[in-house]
Amino acid sequence: MAFVKITEQPSLYDNLEKKTVLEILQEINAEDQKVALAVQKTIPQIERLVSQIVPRMKQGGRVFYLGAGTSGRLGVLDASEIPPTFGMPPTLVIGLIAGGDTALRHPVENAEDDMTRGWEELQKHHINTKDTVIGIAASGTTPYVIGALRAAREHGILTGSISSNPESPISKEADIAIEMIVGPEYVTGSSRMKSGTGQKMILNMISTSVMIQLGRVKGNRMVNMQLSNQKLVDRGTRMVAEELGMDYEHARRLLLLHGSVKKAVDAYLAENQNP
Repeated sequence: MAFVKITEQPSLYDNLEKKTVLEILQEINAEDQKVALAVQKTIPQIERLVSQIVPRMKQGGRVFYLGAGTSGRLGVLDASEIPPTFGMPPTLVIGLIAGGDTALRHPVENAEDDMTRGWEELQKHHINTKDTVIGIAASGTTPYVIGALRAAREHGILTGSISSNPESPISKEADIAIEMIVGPEYVTGSSRMKSGTGQKMILNMISTSVMIQLGRVKGNRMVNMQLSNQKLVDRGTRMVAEELGMDYEHARRLLLLHGSVKKAVDAYLAENQNP
């Protein structure tokens, strides 16, 4: 059976240039509402992947996202938000995009068509069997991603894939394939729309659930977040004050002394526990 790209199928809407702004917005929103339901159907595969990532990371493993274009940018975005949100080193979740950092802002010609480049970049990070490689490609046909997944799997490394087409080439290269079928895009072939939205949702689900499992959240709070601006210092201060039942200024001094909510609370409790 021939592989058919749903992501390249004609939009369910036509004559877009003749529509009013309101019609365009309502129709895009109607399509976007399909995304969460498509993601919901992939939860069993996401659970399998997260359940295998966590023990690897507890042994010092890392997660690598690989993609090109929108998919690559979303992987870099999710990876870049792990240190400030969860206080983890930037070396534990790493986003790689075809064409390098230049491709975050500007298209790099033919970068995604190199079958060997992705694996070469992973080797620069001394990738090993404790690590996980997650390939992201709406089409499911990006050579940069396919080559990296194939080589990683051959070297005994856990692989996952996120695509918007069933039975795609990247799915065949992954140990755990996440296929989020959102249907044709509002603008035909523009996978930055529903596919991109769904990819971000799935990446959020993967990284957040992994970080919770690794103990980087307490209750429902980002107790390990970086105190990189006044908003976050204020948020952290209120967390410490509530947790320890102290006034705001005392909590703020304690937080700034120790650098994170968790460290501040742990230090205070250690100093004030009964002998």
